[in-house]
Amino acid sequence: MIDHLDGAVIPTGFDVPVEPLRRAAHYTGEQGCIAEARSFAALFLEQLRTEWCARIDSRADGAVQLVVSELVTNADRHSNGPYILELVGTDSAVTVSVYDSSSALPRIFPRNPERVGRHGLEIVHALAEQVSVERVPVGKRVCAVLPLADETDG
Repeated sequence: MIDHLDGAVIPTGFDVPVEPLRRAAHYTGEQGCIAEARSFAALFLEQLRTEWCARIDSRADGAVQLVVSELVTNADRHSNGPYILELVGTDSAVTVSVYDSSSALPRIFPRNPERVGRHGLEIVHALAEQVSVERVPVGKRVCAVLPLADETDG
């Protein structure tokens, strides 16, 4: 928003939405849920581009979708019930949170390129600026914060 006073243009600082963009989706674990979650993330990123004028480089676009896929896959495999994907975004970062009904906290295994499987959290940690896991009343929440553009892109 811009105010015009006596021919001067004065920015008011309200050009960007005040609240982050927040969307959530509920999944039952039926076949196709992981692909649906990736599509949900793609639509969210497009909305973030439009509403927040977020610059999202191709690496970040792929990283967000991969983290969504890994976290939703883990919830699908390791919980005995539905799970929720929550995305929160601004012009600089997206937070991916997955809530599931299992209170068992995920484990990160030592790096081992010969191991088959169980690389999901290793991948999430490699892509995210920050990863946290906490127990919540319904089970647990796994959360990853991803930057949207390479900071060297200026």
